[in-house]
Amino acid sequence: MPHLLILGGTTEANALSNALAERGVNATYSYAGRVDNPRPQPLPTRVGGFGGPVGLARYMVENGITHVIDATHPFAAQMSANAARACAETGTPLAALTRPAWEEGEGDNWTHVPDIPAAVEALSGARRRVFLAVGRMHLQDFAAQSQHHYLLRLVDEPGALPLPDREVVVSRGPFTVEGDRDLMQRHGTEIVVSKNAGGTGARAKLDAARELGLPVLMIDRPVPPQRTELTSVAQVLDWLVHSGVNLGV
Repeated sequence: MPHLLILGGTTEANALSNALAERGVNATYSYAGRVDNPRPQPLPTRVGGFGGPVGLARYMVENGITHVIDATHPFAAQMSANAARACAETGTPLAALTRPAWEEGEGDNWTHVPDIPAAVEALSGARRRVFLAVGRMHLQDFAAQSQHHYLLRLVDEPGALPLPDREVVVSRGPFTVEGDRDLMQRHGTEIVVSKNAGGTGARAKLDAARELGLPVLMIDRPVPPQRTELTSVAQVLDWLVHSGVNLGV
């Protein structure tokens, strides 16, 4: 009997989880454990790491995993690399459910950098009011540019923070252009720093920045491993059918 493993934590993963549950497909949803209160899923759920590609391969064998769908965040490069390696070693079919990257349009003022260290370096210089929209994991990196005032929007209440001059907004998307425009105006934002996560839930800050004439420091995505790339739940379901999974309805 097929047993799917969804590497989740994204809006796309949640949509896939609902679609598989509706069809009665045997699947497990895995959270990385970086959010204190993850959304409940209609599928059996596990939380936490696997112990690298070796640990993931062991988990897959011990739990009879027959297919893996990597629906993690586009910047979860290590998890995606581990999944590709574990699937290659175990001969397990792997597909990625990814969201298209954001693209710069007319009126946007983006500066592209390849990674977090480059973004930190790009913030060198005089003090500015920065909307730092990179998530909790990378805040320590930006402590190297502590001269700035940082506006942080986080999913969970943070513990100790490495940035001395900051304001924290705890909120979970999706966000609106109007709301993000008002947020930036209230906090006097002068520049937005963002990962190119793609999708619709967090796009609003970029549209708001364009309306306000603010520059955006855009961190480009890491290069993914070699794998089947799909961009919708429908494509994943079709891939599963062609991989021998009976979807029931």
